[in-house]
Amino acid sequence: MSTRKHTALPKAQTLIEALPWLTRHHGKKVVIKFGGNAMVDDELKAAFAQDVVFLRHAGIKPVVVHGGGPQISAQLDRHGLVSEFKAGLRVTTPEAMDVVRMVLAGQVQRELVGLLNQHGPLAVGLTGEDAHTITATKHLPEIDGELVDIGRVGEITAIDTGAIEALLEDGRIPVVSSIARSQDDGHVYNVNADTAAAALAAALGAETLMVLTDVEGLYEDWPDSDEVISRLTATELEKLLPELTSGMVPKMQGCLHAVRNGVNTARVIDGRVQHSILLEIFTDEGIGTMVVPDGAEGGTTA
Repeated sequence: MSTRKHTALPKAQTLIEALPWLTRHHGKKVVIKFGGNAMVDDELKAAFAQDVVFLRHAGIKPVVVHGGGPQISAQLDRHGLVSEFKAGLRVTTPEAMDVVRMVLAGQVQRELVGLLNQHGPLAVGLTGEDAHTITATKHLPEIDGELVDIGRVGEITAIDTGAIEALLEDGRIPVVSSIARSQDDGHVYNVNADTAAAALAAALGAETLMVLTDVEGLYEDWPDSDEVISRLTATELEKLLPELTSGMVPKMQGCLHAVRNGVNTARVIDGRVQHSILLEIFTDEGIGTMVVPDGAEGGTTA
């Protein structure tokens, strides 16, 4: 009997360590941007689904937002359509938009909903088109001082959280594809999933925005150092933005938007680590970079 008690004790201690975090997050909304390696590796996908279901059963209200860059590129290749990028964004012709919509809503989202629903009747998929969840207008990025037309790429103009709130009230896990309805021309738009997740987190009044990525976090002095900044304030992040690599810019801009619009913390975490979401939410160490609003305790500078 004594041996059994002894071997089970670490499990109890682990659960007790999570108690303050469980208490703090209970009943709160958490928006998770699903992307990177976690989207293409089967073991990481399964671990991600377990984490999200765990949050739901722990009394937290997770909302998942996803894009699907690698899957879209692969499908465009199959259709003989060239993937072209300008200003870090995919040039999206009307033909490409049909593929984007098909891949996001018909493939990536379906798979994710299926993985979550292995654990019960929990996940419901929707796109930004549904119930006016995400509305956008045509985005014209500026390249070398000129506005450039990159097709059906949208800039978010409005969020309606009604459908998501109703699903959360019903105990469901909304899984949102980053496609938007048009504000003005009847088209649908491809919107950056990091940006969509941040906009939804702000509109929902989420406690936390979590962005899964393929790096450990925000590096202090990349490429000269791989030291990760574990915590910084909105203003500290804003100063760093011009120095960031193009792939990190929408993620960190999203984090900045979230904490400047009512979200308590925004985190970029390493999606290559199994159960990274649980490690980030329920442990002292955390495993990524956390952004906090100005005036919150503990940025990187005194």
